[in-house]
Amino acid sequence: MKTRDRILVTSLELFNEFGEPNVTTIHIADEMDISPGNLYYHFRNKNEIIYELYQQFEKRMNEILVAPPEDREITMEDHWLFIHLLFEHIWEYRFIYRNLPDLLASVDKLATHFNRILDKKERVNKAICQGLIQNGTMIAGMEEVESLSRNIAMTMTYWLNYENVRNKGKHTEDLGKGVYQVMSLLTPYLEPTHRAFMQDLSKKYL
Repeated sequence: MKTRDRILVTSLELFNEFGEPNVTTIHIADEMDISPGNLYYHFRNKNEIIYELYQQFEKRMNEILVAPPEDREITMEDHWLFIHLLFEHIWEYRFIYRNLPDLLASVDKLATHFNRILDKKERVNKAICQGLIQNGTMIAGMEEVESLSRNIAMTMTYWLNYENVRNKGKHTEDLGKGVYQVMSLLTPYLEPTHRAFMQDLSKKYL
């Protein structure tokens, strides 16, 4: 692996484990057993590392946040898989979500890019919900779909912060509870038979 790629892999591991504010470029260089000068040859500062990691995160997120297929009916499995994949990817880059307000304020262009992610989260959620309404799986009006999509996006975005506060900063977040919480937001709008399926599926995450 090239040194630049090793820096990114090591940084992601350290940021996720110890929290981005607690990791310096010196820590990263020490972990890699390279000189700080070698690291600075590839990245001038920590913010450059963060931005490149964010670009990796955004690329994968954009692959997940695509419109649902139009050549078949949308199913509850589609919505479950969408939520599951999003939470998996959020966990892989969890340092971004744990320290989101500070990162958006301190790293140039991040706020604009992250707002695009939020827009896509809401847009894809709405498209899936509309597909479920069309095939009779879900009963909701347009205002309810708008509100539900926004609540799902908010819960996904701030779940790690909520868990972190509840666990007094110990970074012992339970991602399964996050998936359960998001799926529970959808359950009241489902037809009774589909509601039972979703409730059973949701409980497996606990």
